[in-house]
Amino acid sequence: MGDDVTVLEDEIKAYADGTVARIRILAVPESEKFPDGVKYAFHYGEAGSEDPIIRFDNHHGVHELHTGPHVYEIDYPGLDAIYQAWRAALPAAKRPDW
Repeated sequence: MGDDVTVLEDEIKAYADGTVARIRILAVPESEKFPDGVKYAFHYGEAGSEDPIIRFDNHHGVHELHTGPHVYEIDYPGLDAIYQAWRAALPAAKRPDW
């Protein structure tokens, strides 16, 4: 990671049922790819699986929702709205962890 990238949040929880939840938010230089200066991922899925149960990210500069093997381009309503949507999609018993 370059000197111009700052980790704002990086938290991961592994659960006894084999699932993993992770939030990773980076401050990156503003660019055409990342005009808001942020790169993020809100992930929940089976540990070791290629396909998440649900993930919101903009790894490639495009804001996406991943559900299983399906990927949908989404509008970007802001990090808080993305976080709230991701948290609401978690199983109810895991929401208090986040």
